[in-house]
Amino acid sequence: MIRALTGYSTRNPWRVIALWVVLGVALAGLSPMLLSRVTQARTGDFLPRGYDSAAALRIAEEEFGVRPDATTVTVLVARADGKALTAADEQRVGAEAAKLAQRRVAMPRKDDKPAFLVPDRSQTPRVAPAMTAPDRSFELLAVELTGNAADEGVQDVFRAFRDAARAQFADAGMRTGFTGGLADAADTTDSHRTAATVGSALVAGLIVLLNVLVFRSVLAALLPLVAVAMIGGVAGGAVAGAAALTGLKLDAGTPGLVSVVLLGIGIDYLLFLLFRFREHLRARPGQPAREAAAQVCARVGTAITSAALTIVAAFATLGVASFGQFRSLGPAIAVAVLVMLLGSLTLMPALLAACGRKMFWPSRSLRREPREGSAARLGALVARRPLPLLLAAVALLGALAAGMAGIRMDYGQGGAGGKTPAAATAAEISRALPAGVSDPTSVYVVTTDGTPLDAGRLDGLSRALTAVDGVGKVGGTALSGDRRAARIDLYLTADPQSSRARDLASGPVRATVAAHTPAGTTAHVGGTAAIFADVSTAVDHDLAVVFPVAAALIALILLLLLRSLLAPVVLMLSVGLGFAATLGAATLLFQHGLGEPGVSFTLPLVLFLFVVALGTDYNILITDRIREEMRRPGPARDAVARAVRHTTPAIATAGLVLAGSFATLATTPGSEQVAFAMTLGILLSALVLSLVLVPAVAALLGRALWWPLRPGRHRDPAEQAPEPARVPVP
Repeated sequence: MIRALTGYSTRNPWRVIALWVVLGVALAGLSPMLLSRVTQARTGDFLPRGYDSAAALRIAEEEFGVRPDATTVTVLVARADGKALTAADEQRVGAEAAKLAQRRVAMPRKDDKPAFLVPDRSQTPRVAPAMTAPDRSFELLAVELTGNAADEGVQDVFRAFRDAARAQFADAGMRTGFTGGLADAADTTDSHRTAATVGSALVAGLIVLLNVLVFRSVLAALLPLVAVAMIGGVAGGAVAGAAALTGLKLDAGTPGLVSVVLLGIGIDYLLFLLFRFREHLRARPGQPAREAAAQVCARVGTAITSAALTIVAAFATLGVASFGQFRSLGPAIAVAVLVMLLGSLTLMPALLAACGRKMFWPSRSLRREPREGSAARLGALVARRPLPLLLAAVALLGALAAGMAGIRMDYGQGGAGGKTPAAATAAEISRALPAGVSDPTSVYVVTTDGTPLDAGRLDGLSRALTAVDGVGKVGGTALSGDRRAARIDLYLTADPQSSRARDLASGPVRATVAAHTPAGTTAHVGGTAAIFADVSTAVDHDLAVVFPVAAALIALILLLLLRSLLAPVVLMLSVGLGFAATLGAATLLFQHGLGEPGVSFTLPLVLFLFVVALGTDYNILITDRIREEMRRPGPARDAVARAVRHTTPAIATAGLVLAGSFATLATTPGSEQVAFAMTLGILLSALVLSLVLVPAVAALLGRALWWPLRPGRHRDPAEQAPEPARVPVP
């Protein structure tokens, strides 16, 4: 199958290139619109139905008309002169709020995007008075908009509403502040906009610069970016289509993560092909370029396929997760990687066949044998001193892994902390009202005996909740239209996203509700704090299930690829140590060093899958080359030295590119931990595990690494890679 795809692509390169260009341009334009239809904003919607907060969300929708795609903005209105609000001021605030509720907010259009490709988020907001501060220093309005807070169009609608409301109240002699999830998302996007643009430009520049330094070629520097962009456009459409067909809802951050993954692995795979293609052309200068491309792509395509399937298998295991955010992330990345694999076996071979030796123009490196450089010296060192290098690598990784001691999970949603206008407004509100006033924890009570509810029946529950330490205020009882359900809002003294709020919601609040729920009713606790308390339970369950399943699948793929029992064990132990070292380093930096509440709750699982799966890519490349070299006559350590010499440039360059891609996530609000951990994890996988630890073990074990089978000393000359020069090992 692999030979058939690469063979057809190298025989008909221009047809294949034209097909990918058409698909890439078409689907790249449609992807944003398609993805907007399969993403959802509320974290609680990713919880299984059996969780308490998920049941509360359903009651809110069915009995109180809360829209599932609604997002609330809290507007602070105060006198511009800082004086307390008068009765006349409150009437004026109400009148201005009524005007805002009647005005449709049009989504600003961008000239660089066709209108039919951008969903129109224009809408008329719901605006209602919320409460007034005890000292009458301000009044709060609750503004409800629809749409995902991460959606660019929804953020543009909020900005338009914010500017109009600010101007309108300013004319009335009042100042305004805006807070809530959507306001914070828009503010953090604005504050990171320049950093995101610069970060993307730096990654593109890094890729081009590395390729120029390595290949001294214009085409080899630019084509990887162009090819990956084409394949990425197709992959985005495929992910959206697969989600629509299966009914899966994606988290708002999934498309961005998929793009970063595709950029990294796509460049990796093309680099693997380019390095091997150049090596082959140097050894066989008289061979036609298309024939050389076909042989190289067929050979390297096997390793690329195995590496890609390892990633697919790892992320496919997320299908057994209970938390929907994980369960949808797995198939999304798996589909995207499969598309990238198809592109690696078709578009990339077609590019090599079409360009031939011009791929490396104007460099003249094809006409001469490369001098022995740092890669050759590293190979000789690993072969000569494997045990000291192995011990040094294990000591480094072990020291970093020790940082996991005392690790805690943080279920906050990130953001820009107190640096945004939204955060400043929230801080001003919390000085006069409980911290949870703009994001209450709600208790929903539903009758089960058919008796209509009334406020008096729930007085005992309300009084009991008032006595809970940490509940700053209990709101009045709100009844549904048919009186089958009631809602009691609790305003906690703790930040709803803090661990204290989660402990309150899952502990004393739920215990009090369970003890004082009237007979003939059931009650559920909802809100941000309750949702993240349930998310923590779901994540703990998923970590215990996904880790062993993913490890087993990756080990099975390695077993089938390497046809050995010992080699997969070595590779799995090495990537496991790399994962522990990366997570330990993240814990040391963010939890112990910077004093954050802990590491992001998604970090261990995502890090495990990425570092193990993507790190295994490099291990597969080096072990595959070690086995190939061990099929030649001569000592096993010489084979290891040659393998390290030939693969070091490809692995080091690919690792730097992939690490740079993940580093750009640092420009995404709340993703700093993921960016650091993924960048470090890839660098450790490429530079320590694949180029030092694994070759050192191979040098120590020799051909016994492939037990119970051992690679033969000869192979088919048609598939045998050329050997320009030998690396002597003293």
